[in-house]
Amino acid sequence: MQEEEMGYALSTTIDQPFDSTLAATREALAAQGFGVLTEIDMAATLQKKLGVEIRPQVILGACNPPSAYEALQAEESIGLLLPCNVVVRSVDSTTTIVEAIDPQTMRELTGNAAMQPIAERIGGLLQAALDSLGN
Repeated sequence: MQEEEMGYALSTTIDQPFDSTLAATREALAAQGFGVLTEIDMAATLQKKLGVEIRPQVILGACNPPSAYEALQAEESIGLLLPCNVVVRSVDSTTTIVEAIDPQTMRELTGNAAMQPIAERIGGLLQAALDSLGN
């Protein structure tokens, strides 16, 4: 497992195939209190709509309801940035990258200081989910 830095994402590289990493990611999110509200299979969608092929990639729309409610109380328009997207994408047959939006991005975009503790808590939960994938 390798941690990666991106200005707007939390990211980790897993030495596991895509399908098992996708299943493990769903479980890791659930263990941290997230439900998956949406799931977009980018490879299937682009194949169907454009006839192009990409490596397997799925976008999971993850939501932690108590934190979403708290965020809505602090910033009424935060729904524009919800749910938290988590992307699972294949690099090759044995390597998968899992990325999650860094909730600090939401705080930065809104400029709302009341979002800071919410972003820190959600960021910690998402990071814990990513960290658990390497175990």
